[in-house]
Amino acid sequence: MSELLSPYISEVWHLPILIGGIILMTIVVASVTTRIINVMIRKNREIEDNADVTNLVFFKRSVIVLIYLTGISFAIYMIPQLRVIAASLLAGAGLFAIAIGFASQAALANVIGGLFIVMFKPYKIGDRIQVRTDLSGVVEDINLRHTVIRNFENKRIIIPNSVISNEVVVNSNYEDNKICKWIDMGISYDSDIDLAKSIMKDEILKHPLFVDNRTEEQIEEGEDIVPVRVIMMGESSVNLRAWSWAENPPDAFVMGCDLLESIKKRFDKEGIEIPFPHRTLVYKNPKPDSSEEMP
Repeated sequence: MSELLSPYISEVWHLPILIGGIILMTIVVASVTTRIINVMIRKNREIEDNADVTNLVFFKRSVIVLIYLTGISFAIYMIPQLRVIAASLLAGAGLFAIAIGFASQAALANVIGGLFIVMFKPYKIGDRIQVRTDLSGVVEDINLRHTVIRNFENKRIIIPNSVISNEVVVNSNYEDNKICKWIDMGISYDSDIDLAKSIMKDEILKHPLFVDNRTEEQIEEGEDIVPVRVIMMGESSVNLRAWSWAENPPDAFVMGCDLLESIKKRFDKEGIEIPFPHRTLVYKNPKPDSSEEMP
């Protein structure tokens, strides 16, 4: 009896074991691939090569998706019943493909947008970018569908690749991380302009995050290391601007905040007045009532 049932039992268990083996092999291959690429990503992060990190992250996502799609396709192909269903649907494959094409236009546009971003690199992981006027932060991830930006409140902004590919992007780290920070101060018309300019320049030069961005030619020509100029004659103030440089946007932000405080304190100490708007209010007496003027 057992000899008669053994072929049937082997046929019954053959297909589930085969499909389980394919799925298990798919998971193992995906896991090993992920670990290998993650090691490469960590090595590139240690040498601060964000361009290669961006490529590797995008490559990892693409390969993992391809591995799972291949494994699932093989598993489905092993089921004879699904082969029959697939053959019966072959006649309507053209209409089905058209429907799928219309339904997947947005997804395909995101994938192509992601490929263009990785190829042409308008930004990469770790860059500080601004999209439109209200979306800014650090690029945290670029995958097949979208770009993830971590803003300065530690919130994640998720933008589809097809959308961000068509936007004007301000990249603070493109080619050169150095950034110029404007230090704007207003002084009263009675204050000494030369003294105020000297104080601003001195405070900037003393700041530890300030860097000299002049080229060798500019240094030889004697170009000022910290230009300070009058940029506007306001209603109640003379507006001064100093050009200071930092190694990167975070340093520039910290330096700007520190300089506003230190320059204000130096202005107070040296008698440089920072004016505030003045308004003149005129109170007009109301006209007397004609009935009150009659005796």
